[in-house]
Amino acid sequence: MSGFEEIGIAGPDHLREALTNCTDPQQAIEDFQAENGILLPTLQPALPLLDLHNIRRYEFHRSIMEELRQQLIDKCRQLSEVGNKKSYKTIEELLSKCFPLIRVKSVQPVVMEIMKLLPRVPSKYLAVVVEDRELYKCASMEVKRQIWEQNPSLYGDEVSPILSDYIKSKEAILFGSETINSHMFFSVTPKTRRQGEVVQKLAQMIGKSIRLYDMVLQFLRTLFLRTRTVHYCTLRAELLMALHDMEVHEICTEDPCHKFTWCLDACIREKFVDEKRARELQGFLDGVRRGQEQVLGDLSMILCDPFSIHTIATSSIKVMQQLMSSEKLPRESAVLLLLLRMLALGLGAWDMIDKQHFHEPKMENDLVLRFLPSLMSLLTDDYIRNINRRIHETEDDPKLKDVPGQLLKSSRKDRIASTLLLYYILHITRQRNKDALFRVLPKITKTESNMSYDDIFLHPFMSQLALMGEDFSSVNFCNLIFEEFLLGSGIQENVLRHTLRLLEYVFHKVPSERTSKLMDRLEPKTEHSQEVRDLYSNVLKKIEAYIPSPVAVPEPLDSPLMSVPTPAPLWTPL
Repeated sequence: MSGFEEIGIAGPDHLREALTNCTDPQQAIEDFQAENGILLPTLQPALPLLDLHNIRRYEFHRSIMEELRQQLIDKCRQLSEVGNKKSYKTIEELLSKCFPLIRVKSVQPVVMEIMKLLPRVPSKYLAVVVEDRELYKCASMEVKRQIWEQNPSLYGDEVSPILSDYIKSKEAILFGSETINSHMFFSVTPKTRRQGEVVQKLAQMIGKSIRLYDMVLQFLRTLFLRTRTVHYCTLRAELLMALHDMEVHEICTEDPCHKFTWCLDACIREKFVDEKRARELQGFLDGVRRGQEQVLGDLSMILCDPFSIHTIATSSIKVMQQLMSSEKLPRESAVLLLLLRMLALGLGAWDMIDKQHFHEPKMENDLVLRFLPSLMSLLTDDYIRNINRRIHETEDDPKLKDVPGQLLKSSRKDRIASTLLLYYILHITRQRNKDALFRVLPKITKTESNMSYDDIFLHPFMSQLALMGEDFSSVNFCNLIFEEFLLGSGIQENVLRHTLRLLEYVFHKVPSERTSKLMDRLEPKTEHSQEVRDLYSNVLKKIEAYIPSPVAVPEPLDSPLMSVPTPAPLWTPL
């Protein structure tokens, strides 16, 4: 109960001294009550009445205190709504008078509310709050923002576990065993993603403070460089769009990436970059002025977001299909060239930020002049085979052409080529084109930066394969997926988790002998994590508990009609 003496009110120290030096303790207590009670003459006659009702003086004083406290808080809020210098000066003077009582539990809410209402709390008060952990916990978000602006390390301690939770939530989706669909990771809309708990909490912590926003962006850049985890790029875009939804114009107007991110967010929502959006995006990229090249670093980080890469790469495949139908070459499409430009920026984000070399990476001529035509030749081949099957022109499909050497060569040294080839595989898997899978999949085990075994690709690929459960009854298809692709990677931990996740949904279609051999090969080693061990155990339990449905045998038909001879035909062919 310290602080009363500082503002001239008799407190515990005064009472202790009175009881120590008095000859009659009872009289000393009565004198203290008379001097420090509620000194209103109209209340004095009521006190004996309260005594008759067995209402303690403590409860009476506490109820009066709560009423006065609420009235004082309401009055301060009314002053803050005026919003002029005079009203804020009055609030600050009140703070100076009551701040010594901040540790008094009954008065603390008033002090905290007054600090909350001030647009700028004097540093001397903030310093007291920072030094006392209990006061810091009780402080409002508005006060904490002002503390964080002056204490970046404290802000980092608050933000760090939130960022870790965000990464864990993304990995839980990538490696989880939720209900399979073709695009589980990419199916959530942008608005739903940024309404998640972590993003909203970060947005609340930032408020309208540009300084705190810049600090969060710096944390994200640093963590992205340190870990190469692309989910930090996702959070960079989601946080900006969350502030956009909250209409925090103070930050949105200052962030040079806002309009670009807003336009790209619309493309991700529509799952396609159309010609109109492409022109807008190109205008933003071309609008980066000399001297502001560092903006490219943030733009590349936003484009490195897996949801951005997914939309751009998927749109590239669709544009190539349109070019195929109109018999045009890739270099004739301005939209496709822009998509490649954005892919180059996104896939080169880490190198750009790490080297602080803020210039758009140059694309190799071979990418446009050789790789893309080679990829379009595969799309054309798939299209022709599909038409042949529809119109039944031939009993046997035409023989598949070999994968062009230029296509494989480019995918092993160029990240853009690797990405587009992997999205071609997702395209043919979604169409359940097994012939195309047999042609291409065994040859992509070696891609630039081992991208064919990256979680961002394996997750949608496994999800689409899970929908092809019937095909796993074929020995050749099982060999293709497991032996020639997944197990050919050397059983990395992430590949092991994705393989187990796939097997969990298709094991009942795989021949039992093959399932047993696969589980033996997929058994975790000592160096594998507990998550892998738990997943393996769960899959093994499902396999052991599985009981195949009995094959229905038709019952014999016992009917007198079966003995009736078959009638002669009505006419005899010539």
